[in-house]
Amino acid sequence: MSAWVLPDHIADVLPSEARHIEELRRDLLDAARSYGYELVMPPLLEHLESLLSGSGESLDLQTFKLVDQLSGRMLGLRADSTPQVARIDAHLLNRQGVTRLCYCGSVLHTRPGSPHATREPLQFGAEIYGHAGLEADLEALLLALECLKVSQVKDPSVDMADARIVKALLEGVPLAAAALAQLHAALAAKDSSELAVLTRNFPVAARQGLLALVQLYGDEKILVEAQRVLPALPAVREALRSLKWLASRLDNARVSFDLADLRGYAYYTGARFSIYAEGASDALVRGGRYDEVGAVFGRNRPAAGFSLDVKALVGVLTPRPLRAAIRAPWRDLAELRTAIAALRSQGETVVCVLPGHESEVDEFHCDRELLERAGQWVVQAV
Repeated sequence: MSAWVLPDHIADVLPSEARHIEELRRDLLDAARSYGYELVMPPLLEHLESLLSGSGESLDLQTFKLVDQLSGRMLGLRADSTPQVARIDAHLLNRQGVTRLCYCGSVLHTRPGSPHATREPLQFGAEIYGHAGLEADLEALLLALECLKVSQVKDPSVDMADARIVKALLEGVPLAAAALAQLHAALAAKDSSELAVLTRNFPVAARQGLLALVQLYGDEKILVEAQRVLPALPAVREALRSLKWLASRLDNARVSFDLADLRGYAYYTGARFSIYAEGASDALVRGGRYDEVGAVFGRNRPAAGFSLDVKALVGVLTPRPLRAAIRAPWRDLAELRTAIAALRSQGETVVCVLPGHESEVDEFHCDRELLERAGQWVVQAV
């Protein structure tokens, strides 16, 4: 095997795609800033106990681990930036009011999320801390849709659920972590047969409610059906009201519901959403409410937000055209260097053609040329 072969599900990003990713990263950060979100840059690695505090087993299994040669302590390479941003809000900023933060950086996964996924996503996300009301949930959802809009994703669809429903149905049911994981997997797969086996010793109301969940997916009529068939628990009723309120405020967006959807990390505590689009094999965006995410850092603040993989997003978009540029000759002339510098200061891309390379093709579409005319350097269309 060649020494320079990359690990499975790790890849170099070549010029056209890299430019698209970088331009999109800037667009996403600008969209977040327009909503009042401040940029933070958490480190790529942290002490393992800090990185995984309260994140659950799923994130633990996705995290690369290594030993710090300076301290001898275990370090982790982040698999998700949300816990890091919660730590920044809790310990470094420590503000009393609402805090809006955004970020964009690489994360690393021990295993790919799907057969063709990368293990090095470029994660963009936005988090809003300090407001427990649905207004924060709605802002996160609207910003997520705005990010897809500026990315030129056409006709996205929002699928919604609420973590409180399953938690309410399981209230008072003693379950080990492994059994709970099996239950969540059966719900996510809508495996009624497996679910019937796993819940055979549950209280009647809990069992019937969980079995009903696997059928509760579709349009807004599902919320009416859920109110009819699910136990009349306060948390269940509040979750259904929240989903109805949020969905009613998503103008011109296609909305569906899947009340058994438990995919993602274990820290969701309320309404949650996934956004899909044509050409994507999985959700492009996942988000929702996760009020407990900062508790392990000693500051249990309300929190909502979302994240997406910029690389996966670029993969479903139409490739951007080559960047327009000006072709210039290479000559050792002060006047030419001055003309080129002036064009670049105006934001133009000027590609100097080195001697002997006049016919080479590159990343830029040189639709103009810098030529000498009557002792002056002027730009003309090719």
